Amino acid sequence: MPRVGRQPQPVCRSLSVRIRRRRHTRLFAAAPPRGARGDPGDRQRGIALILVLWLTVLLTVIAGSFAYGMRTEALAARNTVSLAQARALADGAVNRTVFELMRAQGTPGVWSADGSVHVWEDEGARIAVSALDESGKIDINAASDPLLKGLLQTAGGLDSDTASKLVDIIGDWKDADDLRRPNGAEASDYQAAGLPYKPANAAFEAVAELQRVLGMTPALYSKIADSLTVHTRMAGVNPAYASRTVLLALPGATPEIVDTYLAQRRDALADKLQAPAFPLGGGVGAALGIWRIRAEVTVPDGAIFVRDAVIRRGADGRRLLVVLEWSEGDRRILADAGAPEGNERVRGKSN
Repeated sequence: MPRVGRQPQPVCRSLSVRIRRRRHTRLFAAAPPRGARGDPGDRQRGIALILVLWLTVLLTVIAGSFAYGMRTEALAARNTVSLAQARALADGAVNRTVFELMRAQGTPGVWSADGSVHVWEDEGARIAVSALDESGKIDINAASDPLLKGLLQTAGGLDSDTASKLVDIIGDWKDADDLRRPNGAEASDYQAAGLPYKPANAAFEAVAELQRVLGMTPALYSKIADSLTVHTRMAGVNPAYASRTVLLALPGATPEIVDTYLAQRRDALADKLQAPAFPLGGGVGAALGIWRIRAEVTVPDGAIFVRDAVIRRGADGRRLLVVLEWSEGDRRILADAGAPEGNERVRGKSN
C-alpha cells in the first residue's frame, strides 16, 4: 500500500526550484551589461585615453622644438667655425703679403705695393689680396687746401663755392684754435645746427671721423673716403701709386692728361720699370713703406671674411713693423670671376 505521508514532497521541491530561478533571474536582471552607458569604469577609461592623447601631442611638440633648436645651434656652430677659418686665412694672407713686400727688390716674383691683386687657393678656400702704398692717397690732415678742394669737386661733384666752404669747415675742425675761418664752422655753428658735439680742434685720427664734420653728407663721404688717409703726413701724393680719382684732384689735371699718364704707368709696371713722373706738379716721388693691405677669403661653404690693414715698416730695428689699422672689411672689391691658374694668379691694379 502506498504511504500516505510522502506524496507532498514533489510539490515542495518544485516550489523551491521556482523560487531559486526567480532569485537568479533578478540578480542577472539587476546587473547592467559590460559597456553599458553610465558605467563609472568606462568613463574613467575614456578620460585616461584623452590624457594619453594630449600627452602624446605635448611630447611630440617638445621633441620637435628640441630637434629644431639643435639644428639651429648646429648651423650656428658650423657658421662660427667657417667664419673663424676664413678669418684665420685672411690674417695669414696679410702676413704673407707683408713678407712678400719686404723681400729685396729685384728678387724673382717679388710683390709690389701697386694695387695688383694676387689670387690663390688654400685647402679649397679662395684668397685674394692686394697691397697699395698709402702715399698714393690724400692725407686729410696735411694736404693743401687746393688739393682737398679738387677732390671735393672732381670726386664729390661739388661746385667751386660749396667745395671752398667745406674745405674751411674741415680746416676749423682740425686746427687748434676756436677762430672761425671765413666760410668755416666752430662750436656755435654746430650748436646752431642741433649737433650734440663741437669740432675736435685736433688732427683727424681716422678718415671715418670726417663724417662728423658739418656739411659732410653720407653720399659725399662715400665718394671721397677711399681717396683719403691720415697716415702719410704729406702735403701731396705719390702719382706712382695714386688712383685716377686722386690724380684728377691735382691742380691743373684733366682727364686727358690723367688717362695718358695711367697708360704710361701701366706699361712701365708691366715691363718691371719705374713709373714715369707725372707731367704736372703736386706729386711726391717717394714711397713711404706704409701699405694698405686687403685680404678677401671665401671658404668652400660660402662664408666670407674681409680683412683691412694698414701696416708701416718700422723705422728702427726694435720694431720691424707697426700696425696702424686692423679692421674687418664691409664689402668685397677684389672678386675674381675666374679660378686661379695653377697655384697663384696676379691681376692688374684694383684701383
